[in-house]
Formats: sequence, C-alpha cells, structure tokens
Amino acid sequence: MPAIEQPDDAIIHVVRACVCGSDLWPFRGINQTEEHSENSGHEAIGIVEEVGDAITSVKPGDFVIAPFTHGCGRCRACRAGFDGSCMAHPDNFSMGAQGQYIRFQHAQWALVKVPGQPEDYSEGMLKSLLTLSDVMATGYHAARTAQVKPGDTVIVLGDGAVGLCAIIAAKMMGAKRIISTSRHDDRRALAQEFGATDNVAERGDEGVAKLLEISDGGADAVLECVGTDASFQEAVSVARPGALIGRVGLPHGQQISGEGTFYQNVGVYGGPASVTTYDKDVLLDAVLNADINPGSVFTSEFRLDDIQAAYEAMDQRKTIKSYLILD
Repeated sequence: MPAIEQPDDAIIHVVRACVCGSDLWPFRGINQTEEHSENSGHEAIGIVEEVGDAITSVKPGDFVIAPFTHGCGRCRACRAGFDGSCMAHPDNFSMGAQGQYIRFQHAQWALVKVPGQPEDYSEGMLKSLLTLSDVMATGYHAARTAQVKPGDTVIVLGDGAVGLCAIIAAKMMGAKRIISTSRHDDRRALAQEFGATDNVAERGDEGVAKLLEISDGGADAVLECVGTDASFQEAVSVARPGALIGRVGLPHGQQISGEGTFYQNVGVYGGPASVTTYDKDVLLDAVLNADINPGSVFTSEFRLDDIQAAYEAMDQRKTIKSYLILD
C-alpha cells in the first residue's frame, strides 16, 4: 500500500488498468529488470483515495484518469503543450499502475477528473476512458506532431493500440486518405472502422513500393507507432518530400539517418505524448460525447490475478490490448 511522500502526491485506488506494448520489452527479456522490481504498468483509471497538502484540484472520492505523464502545467514545455517532456521534474512517468493502488506524483495538474463515478459508465465507456491514460493520447500525439491537416494523405505504421488510435486522431484532424499497415484481419477491420481508407499488409521493399503507389509518391504525414529501426526506416521511405514523421513508438535500436531525411526535406517530430493537455482540451469530451470509441482496442479482459495471461495474450498477439479489471 503506497503512502503520501510529497505534498503533491495522490494515492489512487485503481479500478481499471492494462498492459502496454512497451511493457512487453522487459517481459520478453529485451529490457533487463531486477527480480521483484516495480512493474512497468503506467495506464490506469481510478478513485482518489488520499491527497497531499499541496493538492487542490482533486479530492478523495474523485474519479480520475491517471496519465502516464506527470506534467506540472506551469513550465515552458507544459505551457507550449508538451507536458510529456515536462521541465519541472525528472520523474515524469508512471510505474506500478498494474496494482490495486498507486502513488501518483505531481498530481495537482496532471490528473484528469472524470464526471461522476465508475459505476455511472458502461464497461465500454470505461475502456475508452482508460485509453486516455496513454494510447489514445499517444496516437493523437503522432498526428499532432506530424501536423496532419484536412485533406492530407496519412500512412500509419503499426497496428497495435497506438497505431489504431493514431488512425482515429488522423480522422479527427481531417485526413482524407488514411493508409493502415496491418497483416491481421481483426486489426485491419478495426482500422477500417476507425477511419482507414486503405491497407497495405506487405513489408520490406514490396510494402514500401505499394505505399508509395497508393499515396501518389509519399504521404503528407507518416505516423510511426512501432519504435523499431525497420519501422522508422520505412517511415522515412514513404514520406513525400517536405512531410513530417510523427514518431511515438518507444525507440528500440534505432539509428536516425541524417542523410536519408536531408535530401527529402523530411522532418522527424515526436516523443512522449502530451496526455493531460490532450485529455483536457479535446479527448475527454470526444469520448464522453461518443464522437470516438478508442476502447475497442481492448479485445481481452482479465482479472488482476490473471495478469500473466494478460501479458502472454499480448506477447503472442492473441489480443490487441489486454484490459485489467481490479475492482
């Protein structure tokens, strides 16, 4: 059971959490972690249990989204809309959210209050609210940093929860043509439901050639939602001259080629999502008004006691995203 340690802490009773694709890196042993270390879970919604003396924005009993980022709302980065890179403190990211209670640091501005209580919402709505702790905001960040505009042709690399949410975001921003890149029928169908107009399943040189053909020589914006070197290099290859790549996949083994982007005038933009900013400005209202339904990315439900199975389901691609019920 966590306790208040700093005046701007909040203790949250978690009611729903999930497993993120980035959690699979340590699960697979690619990122080494110590035995019995804190879990990397960082996506949760819950009820405020206790607050520190500096907290006035929420109170015990409030229903909140707990973003994976902990922006202060006051520094130059936060004021510019980049709370994912808050300048006020180094401990800007959540850990341990796959548990009954979490200590949420720097809670005064970062927590997002939801009207009412969890029991006021359907399970489907709770799922959509949970995506606002990370994946929907991260997909939105990809589209925002790639500066998607009405009428644009957009290529989305990645068919996980973030990539699928990036399709929602591209549609919200007015993209005319949205090309998904899924090799799985269920993910392809969901991409189409979210707004994808085309799909290219091929990879490598064949996939690049098809993407270039469909996009008339390259996309106006490329949303890179995987994080591998292969995905990033593909993003560079399918962007038209002068395009931007919105890069939100957690980087693993990437080498950015200055020459590859230089001669094409391609820009690379992105990083940790501005979760609180997006939730407060547009995403929470869009979910509550049923304008978007990102909760459909959760295709398997588990109780906390079955969290091993939740990880295995994602690792084996039996589900798009695992959803944990804790209450």
